[in-house]
Amino acid sequence: MTRREQILETAATLFAARGFHGVSVAELGAACGISGPALYKHFPSKDAMLAEMLVAISEELLRVGRARVAEAGSAEEALRALVAWHTDFALRQRPLIVVQDRDWESLPAEARERVRSLQRAYVDVWADQLCALEAGGAAEAGGSEAAGSARDRARASAHAAFGLINSTPHSAVLPDDEMRDLLGRMALGALAAAVGPAARSLRPASGPT
Repeated sequence: MTRREQILETAATLFAARGFHGVSVAELGAACGISGPALYKHFPSKDAMLAEMLVAISEELLRVGRARVAEAGSAEEALRALVAWHTDFALRQRPLIVVQDRDWESLPAEARERVRSLQRAYVDVWADQLCALEAGGAAEAGGSEAAGSARDRARASAHAAFGLINSTPHSAVLPDDEMRDLLGRMALGALAAAVGPAARSLRPASGPT
């Protein structure tokens, strides 16, 4: 881990605990083992730190999400891989989830738009696979649905799954392995319910794996 990454990790923990505006540059420096002014050798401002940490996590989610889909052999396999990836991310990055939710309005405008753009692209990674799975089921059943409606539902379903998985700052009261299994099953079950009969094979087994 680089020094910049260490500073961002420390800042995320402090921002999550006390809020972006509740942490001073001097306090950040002390937590990192350096003086407050020395932080400016790494970041031009506290705002820049917040921007970098939230842009970086959005870029990571999208980059790895696309890679998981590219490695998958089917829409079902891709969705399982996406759920596994996002669940692992949410368990590792609980402070950043809190910061994203609570301090979004403190982001500089340019960074906010960048994060929005990355998040829309990430939602579409999931929506593409949900639409592919549903379209396959509709073809088998001899039916079809307006593409726009299916796309909107797929995006809404992805957002709902994110909300469930991103509950880790509050819900992760079990050991991480148990939470990973629980959240993965719940997310797959929710996505299967959203897609309908086409997602029978997406539904998780009845007991822990």
